[in-house]
Amino acid sequence: MTGLIAAATSAPDKRAAFRAGLSSGRIQRLPGAFNPLVAKLIQELGFEGGYVSGAVVSAELALPDIGLTTLGEVVARGRQIAAVTDLPVLIDADTGFGEPMNAARTVTLLEDAGLAGCHIEDQVNPKRCGHLDGKAVVPVADMVRRIRAAVRARRDANFVICARTDARGTEGLAAAIDRAKAYADAGADLIFTEALTDAGEFAKFRAAVNTPLLANMTEFGKSELLSAGQLAELGYNAVIYPVTTLRLAMNAVEYGLREIAATGTQSALVDRMQHRSRLYELLDYAAYNEFDSDIFNFTVSE
Repeated sequence: MTGLIAAATSAPDKRAAFRAGLSSGRIQRLPGAFNPLVAKLIQELGFEGGYVSGAVVSAELALPDIGLTTLGEVVARGRQIAAVTDLPVLIDADTGFGEPMNAARTVTLLEDAGLAGCHIEDQVNPKRCGHLDGKAVVPVADMVRRIRAAVRARRDANFVICARTDARGTEGLAAAIDRAKAYADAGADLIFTEALTDAGEFAKFRAAVNTPLLANMTEFGKSELLSAGQLAELGYNAVIYPVTTLRLAMNAVEYGLREIAATGTQSALVDRMQHRSRLYELLDYAAYNEFDSDIFNFTVSE
């Protein structure tokens, strides 16, 4: 039954793969998975990992990304997504959900849920989307305590602790670089600087910081959308596409609902839909049939 219902690869092996990938010299591409089915598609298409965005978890609950989601909600979604893929999954842990001790508990729960790593940011509570104005960051010493607590709490040394700084938009590039260095000294394995503007800023950050770096290629934000190849040339180790799949899906859903509202039928939309046979292929019904022919005993019509 290997690979059915749950992933075939263990959480420790996925964490080891993620850590190895960050030092492999090949950029790790982590598209956002807004549900477990998307995570399976990410794996099928050959990406190196998946990502769970805090903004997406909020949006799925019809909430803005301002720190309203709870640790339990985020852990539950992360567990569902990590469980179905053989790829490592990085998750957004916001500010660690409170004080340093909360950040420590966050890491233990995410580790238990099968995640390969998380990022914790230096915003004040309640946080807000990293590409919005009006953010505020905590003093460096406070964030250093968050990171140290997170690092001490992990039991698997391969669980990646990523430190995110939002200081670029509030204190400037030089201050963000200084913060990144302090967070790396505190034990962060990976640094994520939010809202860098263009290739020049990404290059300056890489030149100043020795720790592995993660780039955020989110649409409609402050960052120029650079390709994975460009980021690799700049020396970045990982890239996330946090909200891309949700935005694609919601645009298609809205288009379809407007068509049904206007015409009373979905008949003009059928060619835009994923065919049932493709869905069953992605779900791997055939493998379930091999396990138990009583489960899958019908033919999918084209």
